[in-house]
Order: sequence, then structure tokens, then C-alpha cells
Amino acid sequence: MDDSTPFARKTLTVIGLMVAVLGPLALLLYAFPVLFLVLAGVLIAIFLRGLSSRLSARTRMSEGWALVLVLVVLAGLIAGVSWWAGPAIAEQAQQLSRELPGAVASLRQQVAATSWGHELLGRLPDADTLSDGILGNQGSWLHRSLGVLSGVLGFVANLYVVLFIGLFITAQPGPYRAGLVLLVPRAGRARAGQVLDLLNEALFRWLGGKLFSMAVVGLLTALGLWALGVPLPMALALLAALFSFVPNFGPVLAMAPAALVALSNGPDQALYVVGLYVAVQAVESNLITPLVQKRLLSIPPALTLITQVVLGVFTGGLGLVLATPLLVILMVLTKTLYIHDVLGDPVPEQEMSGD
Repeated sequence: MDDSTPFARKTLTVIGLMVAVLGPLALLLYAFPVLFLVLAGVLIAIFLRGLSSRLSARTRMSEGWALVLVLVVLAGLIAGVSWWAGPAIAEQAQQLSRELPGAVASLRQQVAATSWGHELLGRLPDADTLSDGILGNQGSWLHRSLGVLSGVLGFVANLYVVLFIGLFITAQPGPYRAGLVLLVPRAGRARAGQVLDLLNEALFRWLGGKLFSMAVVGLLTALGLWALGVPLPMALALLAALFSFVPNFGPVLAMAPAALVALSNGPDQALYVVGLYVAVQAVESNLITPLVQKRLLSIPPALTLITQVVLGVFTGGLGLVLATPLLVILMVLTKTLYIHDVLGDPVPEQEMSGD
């Protein structure tokens, strides 16, 4: 009995340490989706507050009225674009959803026409067999419908949460900022306020640069698709612009439906479309991004890709989308709190906030 007591203590100690380490880690992994929703809302607030503060500084208008003006102008722009191009984009989007299955079937037929393609497709289950194997023959249609409905409702709920978080923080950022500063010991609160200002500036500049880059990608893609005579150019260009928010993976995902739609007019046009998307991304990567990043925090492409892969594996699509702004935050914190404050190495301000 006495001999077993030390062993029992060691066992309980090891178990306690494992729970202490793995418990918070598991909780953090489960909480990541919520944290990313909060981050998305904070990004909206930073963008709106950044615009209003700059407008207030240049016009001597109060911050409150400047914010109201920014919201009115943005709402007017969204309404105007929706009225002007919304019906055409909605019609093309519906047509795109109808044509994509046919385009996939056409691609399958063309691949099956080759000897290697016929052998490859013969080894792969078709979509119906695969879905029946996963969902079962009984009620598979119902399961698919419920899955689509659940996905749509989840997206709407997440969008609702993000928008309201963004609007609440935009309306009254002071209490949230003060609450974060109060979490820091008294001696470091002044520095914490400075770091928050640097984070705010870096994220605002990153957002502005990213939105400009997305607009250029959408415009160039629309012009290229129109020149090539590809069907549904506006809907495909809108997809390209939205997906370019996600570096590395977004352009590839946006290119796939465009190539499939172009395939209906022949493989030559599909190749032209692939070439167009590659050219647009080359312009964005080698011309637009360097031009924008003169006033932005420089982010190594390999580090961006690694962060996307890690967050994508552990947190899913939301982590993949928000990997870059999270990386901006981590880089600013590393340069300010560790390289500058701990190591004592000088860090130029433009490397911390993008000035």
C-alpha cells in the first residue's frame, strides 16, 4: 500500500498536467470559429472607423457625424451598384448554377473519350453512387436538402453575428479598447494603448489594400472574359474578386467554374480562360501588390501559405479566409512586443504598422 502511494501520486500528477495543457488547447480549438467571427466583426469596425476618423481629420467634422456620413455613402454605393448591376449578376449567377452541372458532365465525357480517362473514370464512383454510399439509399435526397438548408442558415447566422459585432464596436469602440488595456498591468497600459493603435493602423491599411486589389482583379477578369466571349462574365468576375480575398487558394477556386463554363464553347476557350486568370494573378502579384505594399506591412508569401494550411486544417474554411489578417496581428505583436521591447532591436515604424 505504501509502495503504491508514490506511483499513484506521479500518475495523478501526469494526468493533471495533461488536463492542464490539453484542456485549454481543446477549448481553444473549439472556440476558434467564434474567435474568427469576432475577428471578422473587428475588421469591419476597423475599416469603418478608419474611414470616419480620416474624414473627420480632413474636414474637422465630428467623429460621430463623419461615421454617419461614411455609413450613408457606403449604403448608397451598395444600393446603387445593386440597382445597376444586381439584376444582371443575379440572373447570371442563377444561370451559372444551372450550367455548372452540365459543364462538369461535359468535362467527364471529354475525359472518358480518352483511353487513360476512361480507365480512370471507371475506377471512380459517380456522384450518385458516392452520395448513396455516404448517406444511404433511404432518404438521401432529404439528407442533402437538409444539409444545404443547414449550410445556408449557418452562413446567414454567421453573417448576422459578424455585422452586428462590427456595428456595435464601430458605434462605441472606447469601452472595448479600455477593457483590453485594463487587462494589462498598470505599468504596461500606456504601451498596450500604443500597440493597439499600431494594430488598428496595420489592419486598416491591409484592408484598404486588399479591397483595392480585389476591385482590380474583378475589373480585369470581367474585361478579359467579355473579350473572350465567355458566358456569364459579370458573375464569374464577381466570384474572382471575392475569392481573391483569400490568397493562394482563392484564385484557383475562382478559376474552376470559369474554365468549366468556357469548356461548353470548346477546350480552346477553356485554355484561354485559364491563361487569362493566370495573367490577372500575375498582374495582381507582381504589379498591384508591390504597389500597394509600399505602405503596408510586408508579409512573406511562404509564411502566409503555412498559416493558411495550419488554420485550414484545424479550423476549416473560416480560418483559411482570415489567416492573413491574423498573421498581420501576430507580426505586429512580434515586432513590437518581442523584437523591439524584449530584444531591444530597433524596428522602423513602417514595419510595424505600414506607415
